[in-house]
Order: sequence, then C-alpha cells, then structure tokens
Amino acid sequence: MHALEIIKLVNDLPNNRVGWTFTNQIVRSGTSIAANYRAVCRAGSDKTFVHKLNIVFEEADDTLFWLEMIEEAGVIDGDIDLEGLKKECNELISIFVTSLKTVKKRIRNS
Repeated sequence: MHALEIIKLVNDLPNNRVGWTFTNQIVRSGTSIAANYRAVCRAGSDKTFVHKLNIVFEEADDTLFWLEMIEEAGVIDGDIDLEGLKKECNELISIFVTSLKTVKKRIRNS
C-alpha cells in the first residue's frame, strides 16, 4: 500500500470525531508499512528480517481493517478507490506472508 494513497484517502474523510479516529488510525498503520519495510530491507540478519517483516505484516493487516471499517461506515464521499486499496493491501499481505515463510524455512534449515 502506498503511503501517499493513504494520505489522499484521509483528506476525503469527514471532519468530525469519527473521521478523526479513522484518520489517526489509518495514517499510523498505512504509513508505518512503508517506513518499517525500509527497515526490513536494511536488516542485517534473517532473524532481524523476520522480526521487522512481522511488524510490516501487522501494520498491513491493521490498515486493511481500517479500510474495511471506513467502507462499512460509509463515511467517504470522495472518488477514492477503496476496493483498489483493499486489493493492494491484501496483495502486500500475501507477499509478506510468503516472504516470512521462505525466510523462516531457511532459518530452520541452517
């Protein structure tokens, strides 16, 4: 999920208590994916890679949750493609899970 797409999304959320809650949550989790993935790419060992990628996976899953909540609450009026964002988030989650499985297997076999 591209952090900039999350920022665009929150600009279309309502300026009220519900909108602020969604904004706070999804900005934190959605932008955290990119920031933490950068740390994954700089991991010095497989164990560090797994630890940091687990954080990225959790943030992506949280982001998907908030996207679903925003959709179900019906609070967005803009032309944001929530389905596309959810699809991209699910694809990233799949990639992270596959990467985690691969590296964990390599750790077990070494």
